[in-house]
Amino acid sequence: MEKIRAYIQDSYNELMNKVSWPTWNELQSSAMVVLVATLIFGCVIFLIDVLFSGSLNVIYNLFA
Repeated sequence: MEKIRAYIQDSYNELMNKVSWPTWNELQSSAMVVLVATLIFGCVIFLIDVLFSGSLNVIYNLFA
């Protein structure tokens, strides 16, 4: 039980004193980067899906 208590105390000490947490402005800018990258990636996947769907429809109609 003593090892668990020491582990929790060490973890708390490390989180409070040794970790450098980002500022609010850094968090906002990182969130915007993730949002923009996600939107771009989603649009690219959508365009690839539309192109493949259209090309497969053409191929299927040739042999139907």
